[in-house]
Amino acid sequence: MSTKLTIGLFGFGVVGQGLNDIIRTKDLNLEIKKIAIKNPEKKRSLPEELFTTDASVILNDPEINTIVELINDADAAYSIVKAALKSGKNVVSANKKMVATHLEEFLHIQEQYGTSLLYEGAVCGSIPIIRNLEEYYDNELLYSIRGIFNGSSNYILSKTFTENLDYATALKQAQDLGFAETDPILDVGGFDAKYKLVIAASHAYGVLPNPDDVFNIGIQNLSSKDIQYAKEKNYKIKLVPTALEFGERQVVLYVLPKMIKADDFLFNVENEYNGVIVQAAFADQQFFFGKGAGGHPTGSAVLSDITALRYEYKYEYKKYRSNKGFILSNDYQLNVYLRYTDESILSKLKLSEVTERFYSPDFSYVIGKVALSELFANADLLDNKHTFIAEINTLATPTI
Repeated sequence: MSTKLTIGLFGFGVVGQGLNDIIRTKDLNLEIKKIAIKNPEKKRSLPEELFTTDASVILNDPEINTIVELINDADAAYSIVKAALKSGKNVVSANKKMVATHLEEFLHIQEQYGTSLLYEGAVCGSIPIIRNLEEYYDNELLYSIRGIFNGSSNYILSKTFTENLDYATALKQAQDLGFAETDPILDVGGFDAKYKLVIAASHAYGVLPNPDDVFNIGIQNLSSKDIQYAKEKNYKIKLVPTALEFGERQVVLYVLPKMIKADDFLFNVENEYNGVIVQAAFADQQFFFGKGAGGHPTGSAVLSDITALRYEYKYEYKKYRSNKGFILSNDYQLNVYLRYTDESILSKLKLSEVTERFYSPDFSYVIGKVALSELFANADLLDNKHTFIAEINTLATPTI
């Protein structure tokens, strides 16, 4: 028999309203008792008495046994979630930055206070990847997880390839449609995808890295030259977060643009859609596809977590607790395309095994191998409009 959930909801933006829309169509054993909002002057679609600007009204209400956190502010979300878990309330969150940054602490808090934190909606919207990694792949040997985790960046890349828009025009279109923020760097810079990758890797491999220790670079320096090269070689460029096991119990995590061919599942993932590829020893390659953003897609993932709490579901963090000894490492070789104007960058990155070069008065590019540790050490050199880097071809072998 399911437990009656009395919910305190934090945030009534796109996802909060989407969640409410879905709940209204269902006959579920739950009730939203109070909604915390930031702006009391904004016109709402629900009765005024449902709303409050005081978080303590929800957190201190003994009748509320479940908190649903759907706000943008990661620091404020952290305080809310931590207080709720410690007070005996279960929590559902869609805040990827907050979860990724504090996951290990939350794991111990849940254990100490017997509460549950679920966050399926924080990773790839409607795609149920966390629960699958936690349950379906419990005993699987996972080789890798990679995919398209950010709908805003993918929308921009789709428009540059399918409609021949330049990057700036595609970005403006994404902003006008609400897919990208006024300051889009969290999306196009690969930060959003990195937070999601950290969360996914914790359930896949049991590693709990600090997001600052994971390399990310995005598509913000993409130019028409890079698009031209990709099209001439029959590639598409996608922003692809990757987690994979290599060597002796080592795991590498990184977010990087990637040039992919038509035989890759991700090749046809367009616009705001997300796709996740899980490569396993026995299940082989499996592909998850769905909308990665929006009120109703993300709201459906949040509701899935809420309904799971009716049956006292918890993440068991099995691979973390089994202590299989995976170590996060950047000692991994990548095959890359590098466009540049400053010739000295080649020696600074210690590029090797060069297979292709091109020089012109305006720019040059090279195809070669580089250690991920070198990219990390020279991240500032890579983040300028005269430089663009993307992984290309097959994954390279690790450095021993």
